[in-house]
Amino acid sequence: MNNIFHKLHVEGKHLNKLGAADVLQITEHSLQYHEFYSEEELIQTFIQKLLMMNYRARYIKTKETNKQDQTQQTDNDFSEEENDIFDDVFGNLSPSDKASSQSDPVHPMDVQMAVFHCADGFLKQLMVTKLSQCQYALPLLVPDPFTRQIEFPLWTFRQINKSWKMRYTDNEIISQPQPIYKAETPMVFFFRFGSVSSSKSQLMSSLINEKHNTFFHRNCPGSSRTRELMDGVVEIAWFCPSASYDDKFTDCVAFCNLHGDAGDHEKQLQILTEMASVNVVLLPRLDRNDKHAAKIQILSKNRKPLILLTEDESAVTKKKGKFKIGLKDRNQSDVSEDLRRAINECLSESSSTFRLEDVSKHSDIRVDEEDDGDCRRGREAAHQLISLLKTKELRKIKESFLPHQGKLWHQWSQKNKELHRPQGDKIEMEISRKKKQMNKIRKQQHEFDISDFIKCLIEQMCSYDKLEKMFFLKWLRFLLDEHTSADLTALQHKYHEKWSTVLQLKENHDKSEQLETEQTELETISEELQAATFGLEHIMREIGQIYESCSSVKKNKKDLKDFSSLPSLAAEMMISGSPLELMDGDAAHVPVIWISAVLDQLVQKLGDQRVFVLSVLGLQSSGKSTMLNAMFGLQFAVSAGRCTRGAFMQLVRVSDEMKTQMNFDYILVVDTEGLRSLELAGRSTRHHDNEFATFVIGLANLTLINIFGENTAEMQDILQIVVQAFMRMKKVRLNPSCVFVHQNVSDVAAREKTMEARRQLLEKLDEMTKLAAKEEGCDAERFSDVIKFDVQNDVKYFSQLWEGNPPMAPPNPNYCENIQELKKFIKSHASKSQRMLLKDFKIHIKDLWEGLLNEQFVFSFRNSLEISVYRKLENEYSKWSWSLQNAMLKIENKIHNKIENEAIHEVEETDLQRKLKKTSEEVEESMSEFFEKDTYAEILIQWKTPFETKIKELEKNIVRETKKKMNEILHQQVLKKKHDQMTHHENTLFEKSKELALKLKDRANDEETLKKEFDLFWKMNMKILSDTPAIRDIDIMNMKEILSDKKKDEYYSIFQKYCHGATSAAIFGKCRVTYLKLNQGFLSPQCEGPSHSTPVPYPVTIRLPVFTFCNKSLPNMPVETCLLCLRMYTRLSQHLVIIHKVENKEKRKLLLAIETGRNVSPLLISSPKKPEARSSRPAPRSPPPLSGRGKKKPSSIPITWQF
Repeated sequence: MNNIFHKLHVEGKHLNKLGAADVLQITEHSLQYHEFYSEEELIQTFIQKLLMMNYRARYIKTKETNKQDQTQQTDNDFSEEENDIFDDVFGNLSPSDKASSQSDPVHPMDVQMAVFHCADGFLKQLMVTKLSQCQYALPLLVPDPFTRQIEFPLWTFRQINKSWKMRYTDNEIISQPQPIYKAETPMVFFFRFGSVSSSKSQLMSSLINEKHNTFFHRNCPGSSRTRELMDGVVEIAWFCPSASYDDKFTDCVAFCNLHGDAGDHEKQLQILTEMASVNVVLLPRLDRNDKHAAKIQILSKNRKPLILLTEDESAVTKKKGKFKIGLKDRNQSDVSEDLRRAINECLSESSSTFRLEDVSKHSDIRVDEEDDGDCRRGREAAHQLISLLKTKELRKIKESFLPHQGKLWHQWSQKNKELHRPQGDKIEMEISRKKKQMNKIRKQQHEFDISDFIKCLIEQMCSYDKLEKMFFLKWLRFLLDEHTSADLTALQHKYHEKWSTVLQLKENHDKSEQLETEQTELETISEELQAATFGLEHIMREIGQIYESCSSVKKNKKDLKDFSSLPSLAAEMMISGSPLELMDGDAAHVPVIWISAVLDQLVQKLGDQRVFVLSVLGLQSSGKSTMLNAMFGLQFAVSAGRCTRGAFMQLVRVSDEMKTQMNFDYILVVDTEGLRSLELAGRSTRHHDNEFATFVIGLANLTLINIFGENTAEMQDILQIVVQAFMRMKKVRLNPSCVFVHQNVSDVAAREKTMEARRQLLEKLDEMTKLAAKEEGCDAERFSDVIKFDVQNDVKYFSQLWEGNPPMAPPNPNYCENIQELKKFIKSHASKSQRMLLKDFKIHIKDLWEGLLNEQFVFSFRNSLEISVYRKLENEYSKWSWSLQNAMLKIENKIHNKIENEAIHEVEETDLQRKLKKTSEEVEESMSEFFEKDTYAEILIQWKTPFETKIKELEKNIVRETKKKMNEILHQQVLKKKHDQMTHHENTLFEKSKELALKLKDRANDEETLKKEFDLFWKMNMKILSDTPAIRDIDIMNMKEILSDKKKDEYYSIFQKYCHGATSAAIFGKCRVTYLKLNQGFLSPQCEGPSHSTPVPYPVTIRLPVFTFCNKSLPNMPVETCLLCLRMYTRLSQHLVIIHKVENKEKRKLLLAIETGRNVSPLLISSPKKPEARSSRPAPRSPPPLSGRGKKKPSSIPITWQF
C-alpha cells in the first residue's frame, strides 16, 4: 500500500491530512493545462480538474504511459524495426523485456482513493460533492488501506442534494428536491463472485446513463490492469428521473457497487444484501462444490428479489420472482435492456426502501461523524440551537429570533436613502427630521432583547477553536436546511398552484373580483416564502444589525458582554472560507458600519493584505454562481431561479509562489443576485437593478458580465446606466473593467461569426457614452474611457454547461476548459491591475455606497438615451406649463383692472376656463405633435399619459388658484369700503373729543365736570357710530368692542390726558407699549422678556387718529420721554438698557421711534410667509419681526398700527 502513496508523492498525508484550504488556493499548477502529467502531479491535477467539475479528472494521461505507448524509432533499416515488432507478437521477448513492458501506470481510481484517504473531513466533503456534480459514483463503504477497518463516510454526503421529477397516474408531475442522506429510495446492489470476463461497473453505468461512465470500469480511458485501493470499496450512485416518457426508471433508484470479489468482503456483502431492494450478482461458471455456491443458494431462498447474471448461458428466465439473465454471446445493449426490465419488475413487487443514514446503524463499521470528536461536538451544538427553533412556526422564526433585521432595519434603510435624496423646499429641516427618525429606529433596535438562539450561537462561536467552529457552522447550515426544507417545499408547491390559477384567469381575460383575490393570496404566499427562508446568512445579518445598533447608540446590550467582539467572528468565518453577505438582498442596502468593522478585523488577523476584487453580474439564472464555483472550487448557492439575494464576498488565497506574479495576496470574489428578476416585478425592478449593477461594477477591479447566449441587449442597457452613474459620482475614485462572458454558445466558430455583433455593441456603447458625457458635462468619448474594455480580447464564449439533459447530465468538459482559460485571463489581468489593500477596499465600499445613495435620477431609466429623451421632455413641459401660466397672468391683469373699476363683482371657474381654452388647446396640440412626431417617439410614448395628466392637473390648479385670488381681492375691496367708513367715524369721534378737551383745559382738575361733559359727548356721538355695521375680518376690529364700556373708559383716559396737556406722542406711545405688554409678549411688565399672557386669537388693527400723531406736534425736544415710565431723559437708549433691561436693539429702536413720533412702518410679528403671487405687480415688502432678528414666535399674530 505504501508503494502507491509513494508513487503519488503523498506518503504520510494519510496521517497529516490535506485540508480544503490547501487545494483551493490559486497556484501556478491550477492555471496550467498539459496533455500529459508526471505521476507526482496526478494528485494536484485530479483535484484541480475535479474542483472545476471536469469529469475528465479520472482520465488523466501520464508521461510514463505516453513513453510506453510511443514506438521507438531508430536510424536503422525498417526490417530490423519490423523484426522487433514481430518478436513481440510471437512472444519472443525476454523476461526482462516483459517486465519492463508490463509496468502499469497508476490506476485513476487509485488516484481518487489516495486523495480521499489523505483528505481531512472538509476536503473529503468537498471532493464527494464535486464527484456528485460530475455524476460519478460516490464512496459508500471504504476499507482503510492499512488497517482494513471499514468506514462509512456519512459526513461527506451531508451537502449533496438531488432533484428528480415523478409522473403520477393522472399525469401530474411532482418535483422532489431532497438532501440525499434523507432520501428514501429503492436500492439495487451489484456484486460478483470470482473472476468474470464481463464488466459489472460498465453494465451498471449503461443502466444509469449510457453516455456517461458513472462507475469507472476496465474500458475507461486510463484504466490499467492493477489497482490497489479499490478492492472492498462500495460505491453508490442514484438514477434521478426527469418525468419524461423515456426514463429508464420511474422513481429515484440507488445503485450500489461492491468492487472486487464479494467472497473476500463479507461485511460489505452482509450489510448491502440486507439493505437492498434487489440484489444483482454476476457469476462465472460455477459448480455445486464451489465455495460461493452456498451463499448464492441462501440468496436464492431469500424472499428478496434476486437477479443472477451468468456467463455460461444466453437465455433469460424467471422462476419464483428470481431472474436469471445469460451473458454468453450477447451484446451489452441487449443485456442492459433485459436487466432494466427485470429490475423494474422486481421493484414493482418490492416495497423496501434504502436510506443512507441507516447504514450507520450497522456494527463493526466506523462512522466518520462519530469517530471525529470535533465533528461530533459541532453537531451536538448545532442540534442544541435547532431545538430552540422547533418551538416556533417556521414563518414566525425570523420575527421571533431575528428581530433586529426585520421591519426596523428595512425602515432605517429606506430612511437612509431618503436622507441622501431630500426633496422639497425645507431640505435642512427634512434632513434633520430624517436623522432623528433614524436615531429613533436605532434606539428601538437596541431595545430588542437578543434572542436565546443568537445568544447561544455567539457563545458557541466564542468558545470553540477553529476546527470545532468550522464543523459547528457546517452542521448548523445542514440542519437549518433540513428544518426548513419540508415547509418550503410545501409553500413552493402551493405558490405554483396559485400562480397557475392566476395565469388561467388572465388567459380567460377574467377581470372579476376572483382575480384580485387570487393575486392577493399569491402575494401572501410569496411573503410567507420569504419569511420561511432561514439560513446562516440571515443569522450573520442579525449579528451585523446587533453590532450596528450598539455602535449607533454607543452602548452594549444587557445580554452582550462586548459588542465589539462580533466583527471578529465574521472575519474568522471569512478566513476559514465562508462567504459573508456584503449587501442585504432583502433591504437592498449595504450595512456599511458592520462591513467596515469586519474588514478592520480581517486587517488585524491577516495584515493589510493586497486584494484583487472580482465580481460577477448577469441576468437571473444565467449561471453566475456556477461559473464562480467551477473557477475557484467554491460553493455559492446555485439552483434554477433566484437563489442568491444581494451580494456575498469570499476570500480565495493566492499561493506564495503566485503572489509575486499576480501582485496580490487574495482574490476577493463577489457573487451577486440575478438582474431582471420576475420575483421583483412591481418593486421598482429597473431602479434596483441599475443601482445594484453600478455598485457591483464600481466595487471590483474586474467584473464578469455573464450573458446566457449571444444577446447582449439587456446588459447593454444596464451598462449605459452604470456609465452615466459613474460620471455623476465624480467624488468616488473608480477604475472598473469588465469582461463579457457568453455562456451556452455551442458554435466553435462563435468568435469569428459574432465579430459584426461585437462591433455594433461597441459602437452602441460608445455612442451612449458620448451622449451621457454631454448630459453630465464630462469629456469621455468612448465606453472604455469610463469602464476598461477591449472588444477584441474581453469577450469570451463558453460552451453549454451540461452534456445532455439534467438531472442525469454531467458537466460539459469543454465548459470546464473555458473556465480554465478565463481563470488564466483573470490572473493576467490581475498582474497588471492597481494594488488595493483591505483598508482601501473598506474606504472604497463606503465611498461608493455613499455615492449611490446620493444618486437617484439615472437609476429609474432603461439606458442613457432614455435619460436624454426624458430631459428633453422636461424642457418641453416647462414651455407648456409657462404658456398656461403666462396666459393666466394676462387674464388676471384684465380682471384686476375690472375689479378696480368696479366692473365685476364675482369670478367663476367656468369664465376662467373659457378664457384659457385657446391656450389650453394650443398646448394639447403641441404635446400631441411632440409625442407623435419626435425622433424618439417610441421612447416618449411611455410617458405620454403621465405628462398629459400632469398638464391637466396644472391647468386645474392655475384656474382654481386664480379664482381664489381674484375673489379675495373682491372681498378685500368690500372690506376696504367698510373700513374707510368706520375710520371716518372714528376720526370724527377723536376730533370732537380733542376739541372738547381743549375747551375744558382750564377745568382739568374738576374731575366731575370732565366726566359729565365727556358722558354727554359720548351719548351724543353714540348714535352716529352705532349705525355703523359690526365688522370683524382680517384687518377690522369688532364694532361692539370699539363701542364697549371698556373702550369708553380708554377714550375717557385719553380725553383726560389731553385735558392735562399731554402730547399725542406720549399718549399713543404709551397705548402701544401697554398693548404689546398685555397681548403680544413683546415686553413683560418688568421688561425682562416675553410674557406668557394669552395672545389675541386673530389679527387686529389698532387705529389711532392720524391728526393726533404727526411730526408737527413734536417740536425739537432737549430731552426724550420714556414710554415705559413716562419720565424725561436725555439719553433714553441707555436708560432703557439699564433701568428697564431692554437689551434687544430692535425693541429699543421701536420705542425710540414711537417716542419721537417718526412714521413707523406696519409691524408684523412672526407672520407666516405668503406664497409668491403670479401677478406681474410687485409684492409688498414684509415688515420686520418685532421680537429679534429672524426669530419667529409660534403663537404670534399680525398687528397693524394705523395713523
